[in-house]
Amino acid sequence: MALVTLRQLLDHAAENGYGVPAFNINNMEQGLAILRAAEACDAPVILQASRGARSYAGDIMLRHMVQALAEMYPDVPIVMHQDHGNNEATCLSAIRHGFTSVMMDGSLLADMKTPAPWDYNVAITAKVTEAAHAVGASVEGELGVLGSLETGEAAAEDGSGAEGKLDHSQLLTDPNEAAEFVALTQVDALAIACGTSHGAYKFSRQPDGEILAMSRIAEIHARIPNTHLVMHGSSSVPQYLQDLFNKHGGHMTQTWGVPVAEIERGIKMGVRKVNIDTDCRMAMAAQFRRIAQEKPDEFDPRKFMVPAMAELETLVRDRFERFGTAGQAHKIKPLSMDQMAARYAKGALAPTAKAA
Repeated sequence: MALVTLRQLLDHAAENGYGVPAFNINNMEQGLAILRAAEACDAPVILQASRGARSYAGDIMLRHMVQALAEMYPDVPIVMHQDHGNNEATCLSAIRHGFTSVMMDGSLLADMKTPAPWDYNVAITAKVTEAAHAVGASVEGELGVLGSLETGEAAAEDGSGAEGKLDHSQLLTDPNEAAEFVALTQVDALAIACGTSHGAYKFSRQPDGEILAMSRIAEIHARIPNTHLVMHGSSSVPQYLQDLFNKHGGHMTQTWGVPVAEIERGIKMGVRKVNIDTDCRMAMAAQFRRIAQEKPDEFDPRKFMVPAMAELETLVRDRFERFGTAGQAHKIKPLSMDQMAARYAKGALAPTAKAA
């Protein structure tokens, strides 16, 4: 199946009441494991690459890798998404290299460390959206700063993360501001802040309403019910993977992620895209450690990669099934980016929300 845009996939998810996991990838093995799970579950998938991944693997390698996966798994709709684009050049270069969707993260300045003012976020996100829609690509924006409601701080991942103490109001997206932001920028999806954060160390205890504000998602969805919401920092940091990692020589201190049950609640509240990276890293790294400890004479990288891919595939299948993504792939009839561009030009796909 040809690559599809984020907007087409999330429109289908909204119409059918499911969420779509977005998995960060850096290499072939991650891509194969994720697509094997997607094929087995008849699930569409979002493959996303951060700026760090683009630097690590290279744009040409990523483009051909995703195109090869699309050829190998022709029945799986795939979105190729730029995660946390920091400026216009990053986003537009991604589109030129075959990405069908980009995130313009204007919640931070281009250094991806400094919280950005409202006017900056609106202006740069609107500019990227106008250029992307002209060629049929989708755009995800972000309003609010991703970070911990416990500490008032953000964790950095692949170079993205606010520095310093953050005000509580910065860490929770305002529903009325969300409506105005979508109306001004015309984004296809909106990443919101509700207490989730990057990395493995999200919460120091099992999260409750004080440190994971699921109620804020419900408030935003009530204000802009036709806008596709995105949860970033949504790895669950499973206990079994923490235990497996530590059993074989690792040292991960006890931590808690976003419970899958809470993500399922979020999907019912209007979340359509769920970003997952840390869980995937943990799945593979735990198996690397196991093989290294159990077979200290092993030096064939494939003997490490095969069980690591199997662990990742198991994790991915679970998320497809829990999020309602399984069984949806065959229902999607792909539209080309030219077709999407024509729809944007006619105003058929915008706006997704109206300000009061």
